[in-house]
Amino acid sequence: MDIKRQQTFTQTNEYNEMKIKLHERLLDIIDLSIIDSLDQVTLKREIRKAIEYLFAQGEVTLPLNAREKEILYQEIQDELLGLGPIEPFMHDPTVTDVLVNTYKQIYVERSGRLHLTGARFKDDAHLKKIIDRIVSAVGRRIDESSPMVDARLPDGSRVNAIVPPLAIDGPILSIRRFSADPLEMEDLITLESVSHELAELLQGIVKAKLNVLISGGTGTGKTTLLNVLSRFIPSNERIVTVEDSAELQLKQEHVVRLETRPANIEGAGEITQRDLVRNCLRMRPDRIIVGEVRGDEVLDMLQAMNTGHDGSLTTIHANAPRDALLRLETLVAMSGLSIPNEAVRKYISSALDIVIQVTRLMDGTRKIVSFQEIIGMEERTITMQEIFSFDQTGVDSKGQIQGVFRAKGVLPKFFEKFRIHGVPVPSDIFRTTKEDIVRMGRR
Repeated sequence: MDIKRQQTFTQTNEYNEMKIKLHERLLDIIDLSIIDSLDQVTLKREIRKAIEYLFAQGEVTLPLNAREKEILYQEIQDELLGLGPIEPFMHDPTVTDVLVNTYKQIYVERSGRLHLTGARFKDDAHLKKIIDRIVSAVGRRIDESSPMVDARLPDGSRVNAIVPPLAIDGPILSIRRFSADPLEMEDLITLESVSHELAELLQGIVKAKLNVLISGGTGTGKTTLLNVLSRFIPSNERIVTVEDSAELQLKQEHVVRLETRPANIEGAGEITQRDLVRNCLRMRPDRIIVGEVRGDEVLDMLQAMNTGHDGSLTTIHANAPRDALLRLETLVAMSGLSIPNEAVRKYISSALDIVIQVTRLMDGTRKIVSFQEIIGMEERTITMQEIFSFDQTGVDSKGQIQGVFRAKGVLPKFFEKFRIHGVPVPSDIFRTTKEDIVRMGRR
């Protein structure tokens, strides 16, 4: 039986009914209390023996060949031990997102593009059962009284689930996966997300302790870039990270990780990002990394940057560097303090040194499209100058974006800090010649 026929076979009602029957019988004959005490290899072997026993007892009447039996064994193991139909995607290193749009549709993202899979859940109850398994493992619950939840899987993947009555058509599950082996700067160069010159500059701004804001939309690679930049923080510095949902994968030893806590069922006990940012200032940090500013914690973050905590890193949702600064103003206004707009802008221009814009292009690739320096205030406007950009030149026959990383020929004001901190970044990378553009365009 070929792959297409196998996929069709596993989606038939007869196959699903047989799998459900076997699953229920296994729950009757397997001692669930010993599951946690056995290693995965032993447990899978025992489950396989139990299925073979049920076959021998004639409880499976549907004729199956050897390949179909192997598929059945694996799917039942996934039901008992994992996340059911989406379990295989959780072991596929090419999958970055798993999106379940009710029990009927499962999409995955590979290389920045969404693909509809042939997998599906049996019904809403089946999907809800898997969602309950995920959220209960982190001490949370999801039902009509609490129909939304954010959670995290043991491998660090971020999970969002929403169920009726908020989800009209049935339960919805979204999983943002994170690689067990995070990308390094060399990987970004290979993927053409940055040029060699820009990579050298990014390494320099972290070592020179410049305050950096990474801006971009959903799924553009902000957290990935934040992870990569964190690699260049010296190992002798104390790093404190603050996140709404822990995603960063720092490799230094001296790291303190803080994560927010939602309110409990009674609506009490919530710990916000602002609470954690304020607290981390009392923890003697050399570097503060805030996973994403999205609320009134931005004011405390800017205060930290302005009061000696140089080299801080954070991200924000915005479509352009100028939009990112405007959003910072809006978030400061949301903090409830009555501060004139001009004073807020001066505060922002004093706190931040660099704004990096990342974008996911139409072909699914993610690139740094703008690297800008904040140079101060001009009347009532924050002034910036672009140091590097990615300039799109066209689209090839396969739909792949063509373009070049281009230095703008401007020597940034922060270059003096490179000299002070002994960062060996040559001034030549800021000069653009025709040869530079052609050379970068080949990568």
